[in-house]
Amino acid sequence: MTVTNENCPCQSATARFDVFHSVDVGLDMTHGRHGEVRIKTCKTCGSTWLHYFVEFEYRSNSGRWYRGSVSPESVENLNPAQAAEVLERLPWFFYGGSYFQSNGVRGGGCVAVDG
Repeated sequence: MTVTNENCPCQSATARFDVFHSVDVGLDMTHGRHGEVRIKTCKTCGSTWLHYFVEFEYRSNSGRWYRGSVSPESVENLNPAQAAEVLERLPWFFYGGSYFQSNGVRGGGCVAVDG
């Protein structure tokens, strides 16, 4: 049975890490933020996701992550410093973390990755 994209576990804001195969793209060092950028591929439906995580050790409740659905071609030669901008251009993405006091919600707009 083929799982349709809309019914796939990856379509949940709270999808578990083991739903995906992850490839590290690198660190976004813009403004010294050390943002971790990964490309995630859903093991069930094959959807491609751009994932960004940043946390500032000197500030409590600063951890935040973003995960947005992208085409494989759009991130083929992605530079980590471009990741936040790519996410902001998406019609929607999932986000969460201690900064938002959330395990994950769907939204869009500004990607707050600076301290």
